[in-house]
Amino acid sequence: YGTILALAGSECRLVGEEEAGFGECDKFFYAGTPPAGLATDSHVKICQRAEGAERFATLYSTRDRIPVYSAFRHPRPAPGGAEQRWLVEPQIDDPHSNLEEVINEAEAITSVNSLGSKQALNTDYLDSDYRKGQLYPFSLSSDLQIATFTLTNSAPMTQSFQERWYMNLNSLMDRALTPQCGSGEDLYILTGTVPSDLKVKDKVAVPEFVWLAACCAIPGGGWAMGFVKHTRDSDIIEDVMVKDLQKLLPFNPQLFQNNCGETEQDTEKMKKILEVVNQVQDEERMAQSQESSSPLSSTRSKRSALLPPEASEGSSSFLGKLMGFIATPFIKLFQLIYYLVVAILKNIVYLLWCVTKQVINGIESCLYRLGSATISYFIAIGEELVSIPWKVLKVMVRVIRAILRILCCLLKAICRVLSIPVRVLVDVATFPMYTMGAIPIVCKDIAVGLGGTASLLFDTAFGTLGGLFQVVFSVFKRIGYQVTFENSGEL
Repeated sequence: YGTILALAGSECRLVGEEEAGFGECDKFFYAGTPPAGLATDSHVKICQRAEGAERFATLYSTRDRIPVYSAFRHPRPAPGGAEQRWLVEPQIDDPHSNLEEVINEAEAITSVNSLGSKQALNTDYLDSDYRKGQLYPFSLSSDLQIATFTLTNSAPMTQSFQERWYMNLNSLMDRALTPQCGSGEDLYILTGTVPSDLKVKDKVAVPEFVWLAACCAIPGGGWAMGFVKHTRDSDIIEDVMVKDLQKLLPFNPQLFQNNCGETEQDTEKMKKILEVVNQVQDEERMAQSQESSSPLSSTRSKRSALLPPEASEGSSSFLGKLMGFIATPFIKLFQLIYYLVVAILKNIVYLLWCVTKQVINGIESCLYRLGSATISYFIAIGEELVSIPWKVLKVMVRVIRAILRILCCLLKAICRVLSIPVRVLVDVATFPMYTMGAIPIVCKDIAVGLGGTASLLFDTAFGTLGGLFQVVFSVFKRIGYQVTFENSGEL
């Protein structure tokens, strides 16, 4: 693998297993990272190119012979018709083939070994109820020659499902996804299939459902959305979150790295997208009801314009042309009357549908508000009821604390009041005993005092007399000595 295949300015590059991504086609994936968890040994990575430029990327299942997904970005629809040239990839079936160009199946039969062993062929769809439905429709591609008309970009679809799938894709791109992603330069698209057990001619798996994942990578205003459409005719396209879509796919892959910046997604833009999706779903329901009521619906003709052109049928016979020429005015008149009646009925039904939808939306809004108010009321009541036991417990604790404080203060007061009489009674009771015991001591003290006083008086008197006597004696002694000395002769 890794060879460049080219035809008339268009080419397809098969990416080898040694490459982790899609090579030059990694730019069609958010953050340059393909979905993780989908690639297996039976899957082939293809970088689809046209006119020397990469157009989109495809992961192709050689076991189911249908694409697992196709990745593209910023679709630029181009006016005009498409040249229907369904081509095959020679190197998918024969890796050693010398052919380096995508070629028609008729040319590959004689030059490619094991042609059709790993990929679907045009002959697989012949004489079956299925058409080749493109995952990346030609109506969304600016290349109307080769790029999208490869069998590696197609899966079996019934005509009615193919019409509705293309209508859904174009409506979502034009009215919802591209307008809510700026100019669309940062819009990444994945469209894929999930195979069922049913196979066309026991070779090509019929999808159980097809899916679409969109990632808008505008900084600060991005978003991610997913869509699922089952192949049952009665089912309409469903909007899902990308995480929920990943759960529906095999191996639970991650379609966008970091879920397309999940933490910074703009919910307001997603709401606007969902509003448009609801309109697309309503239009599809109305189209289904009109198809079931009349096979000549103008809506069917409008959707059929999105399909790839089919080969013209064989020429009619001369008689048939003559009868057709004669009957054409009457048929046109009948069709005109029929279209007028259908248009009037369609407008009436649409008006009734709009009125009914508005009434239902009003009732739903009232019921929603009533329900929200009721739920809020019951939640508030529930919160109050739950908080009552706690509040009662807090009040009881506070009351018990207050009672204990009152009792403590009362006991302190009683103790203080009782402490005064006890001291007085003790003093009164001990007063006589102290008084009687003090009388002898007082009397003793009085007697001792009186005795001491008398002794002091006697001591004073005798001391005074003794002193006087000594003085007198001393005086007389001096005088007598002196006389004796002076008159010693006489004496």
